[in-house]
Parts: sequence; C-alpha cells; structure tokens
Amino acid sequence: MYDFEYHKPKSVADAVAALKKASDGKFMAGGMTLIPTLKQRLAQPSDVIDLGAIGDLRGIKVDGNTVTIGAMTKHAEVAASAEVAKAIPALAKLAANIGDGQVRNRGTIGGSVANSDPAADYPAAVLALGATITTNERKIAADDFFKGLFETALKEGEIITSISFPTATKAAYMKFPNPASRYAMVGVFVAQTASGPRVAVTGAGACAFRVKEMEDALAKNWSPDAVAGVKVPADGLNGDIHGSPEYRAHLVTVMAKRAVAAAG
Repeated sequence: MYDFEYHKPKSVADAVAALKKASDGKFMAGGMTLIPTLKQRLAQPSDVIDLGAIGDLRGIKVDGNTVTIGAMTKHAEVAASAEVAKAIPALAKLAANIGDGQVRNRGTIGGSVANSDPAADYPAAVLALGATITTNERKIAADDFFKGLFETALKEGEIITSISFPTATKAAYMKFPNPASRYAMVGVFVAQTASGPRVAVTGAGACAFRVKEMEDALAKNWSPDAVAGVKVPADGLNGDIHGSPEYRAHLVTVMAKRAVAAAG
C-alpha cells in the first residue's frame, strides 16, 4: 500500500472540498473495493476521503410507494430492515445474499452502485425497479446511470447521497453465485412496475443491463414460459475461468425463469 493522506469529513460539502484540494483524491464508502486495490498497489491516490462519518448519508425511509436508502447504509441494514422487507421484499432478500457477513456489514449501497462492478447485485435492482440516484448535484434515472465496466454517469466530485426505489407489484432477484465469493456470475432482477415489466441483468456483461425482449414477452404473459424462449446473445458478455460468454448467456435465461417464478 502506498502512502496517502486520510480524511474523515463530517459533511458532504467537506468531503467535496477535500477532494478538490487533493491532487488525486478518492472517495471511500465501505472500502470493499478500494482497500483491496490499495493493498495490491493497483491504485496510488494522493488522498482517501472516508465518507463513513457523514450521518446524513445513512438511513432508510419509506414514503408512500417509494423506499429511499441513504448511500452509506450498509447491506446488512437493508437486509434487516422491516420497512424494506414489507415494501420491496426482493430488495431485502438481495441485500441478505450479498457476499458474506463481513462484506454485508462493511459494504454500502451507494458504494456498490457508484463502483458499478460487473458482478455486483444492487445495480440489477436499481435498473429493474427504475430507481432514481440522487447526488449532491442532481438526480439521475437508473437507465442513464450505468455506462460500462466500473463506469457510471457520476462526474468528478459527485457523491451519491441516496437511492430511491419505487415499489413494484411483483419483484424477485435470482442469481447464480460464484461458489467462493458469492458475487453474481449472473443475476437477474425482474419487476412488474407501474410502467410495465422490467428485467435487469448483472454479472453477465461489463455493467448491468436490461433485456427488452424479456420485458416485451412478460408484458404479454407474466410467466416463466414467457422468458424461456428468449436467448441473450453471447457477444460482448463476460468470459473467465468461471464461465464462458455462452454459459453466461444461458444462465441469463435460467435465472430469469427462476426470478419470474419467484415473483409469482
């Protein structure tokens, strides 16, 4: 690990100010990605700005048909929330199956979404539920947020403050986890929303993405059979020692069928 200046601001404004003063500063939420990267000397920031002391970034609020979760709320808190479990059970279940206990008690929803790791679980929920990402500068629709591998619409100095999830009449998330890390080799979140069915995939591509063909099929017939015949092209999907692009393409259909069945 290289030397760096450590900051623990008490407000979003102070965090942004610290970043502006740094020659190459990095925000840190739970640190589940940044800390290992620093340990392996794959990054050499001049300053690390820890967002952990900013109380305004934590908490869960349900207002009507919307669940708003502060960016620094930990996965374990989302999983244990009775309010989330009542409003969007699939979201609470997703959080309960992220990584292991240590990851769930350190990792945060905002950090996960901002990082846009291709194997992260939350991006699928954000896309499928049509969430809104609120930052210190603006609101960003889910469909406009994820851009590519570890790439999002966030600008330099922009911090996610909360994420608002509309409730859905039906929703479920199913993933095929890596047996060691429990990260998603492929995860599919399906939701029957006010604007119609939405199907989002994580783990298979460079970032989370929607499958319009499955959404159209579910609009006509909400059943596992409706998505069973939809084949996602393998071109551009991830391939590694755990699974080829073709295997991941197959898993998308399998997980989609299971998610629709679970959603009822």
